[in-house]
Amino acid sequence: MNFIQAILMGIVQGLSEFLPISSSAHLVFTSNFYKVMKNIPIVQSSNEEVFFDIMVHLGTLIAVLIFFRKDIAKILKAMWHALKTKDWSDKEAKLGLFIVAGTVITIALALPINEIAEKLVYKPAIVGGLLFITGFTLLYSEYKSKKIEAKTDNVDLKTSILIGLAQGLAALPGFSRSGWTIATGLFCGLDRVTAARYSFLLSIPIILGASMVYPLVKIDVAEAIGYNWTAISVGTIVSGITGYLCIKYFMKFISKFSLAIFGYYCIIAGIATAVFFSIFS
Repeated sequence: MNFIQAILMGIVQGLSEFLPISSSAHLVFTSNFYKVMKNIPIVQSSNEEVFFDIMVHLGTLIAVLIFFRKDIAKILKAMWHALKTKDWSDKEAKLGLFIVAGTVITIALALPINEIAEKLVYKPAIVGGLLFITGFTLLYSEYKSKKIEAKTDNVDLKTSILIGLAQGLAALPGFSRSGWTIATGLFCGLDRVTAARYSFLLSIPIILGASMVYPLVKIDVAEAIGYNWTAISVGTIVSGITGYLCIKYFMKFISKFSLAIFGYYCIIAGIATAVFFSIFS
């Protein structure tokens, strides 16, 4: 891991984590493209690279915590009040419960497919194919959404479960987490802004859990001392700043425009990367 690679991957993570284009796919593409250009075998990887991937995700987690700090405070306050009064009728308190339910569903689905997801990191051509499917899903969700006359800004239990399943499936690189969760929200009748807001809030427990669990379970402290911590720190900061700006402008964009442009991008990028890595890897 060098300084330039860290900055590049930090920018890629910050942009692609919240845009519906699969951050994991773009990290796979960026890392493996770099290896192809340097004549490094794609199967060659290191614990430092995996740890760096976790850290840039932590950077984008900080971004979403800062951007949605008022929403998070309202939800936590409402849940605390509901726990004391045993009255869960408040909209924000129920939203907190739905986030918990969606997170449980996500973990239940993501854990069994995690081993497959880890192997796909070294199969960028397949990841390109999965990104193509994400693009088609985005386009189809916009088509179906236009058929739904009444849009709602209320997330219910059924919707939270379905979006949780979508987030769990997005453990596979190429299946965009934000893309699949927002698309599922549109399928369920949510308006775009509500679907995006819920998608970002739902990401918090999962990214937080992954950022805490992996270093505790898999990182060798003695080995970690030798990591390029300057590059890791810079990449994390860059991903956080880029992620915050991305959320800010994406929320404005999605309130006025459809997801179609991201769908077409995923289809084109998926085909291009699948062809490229099929030839050169």
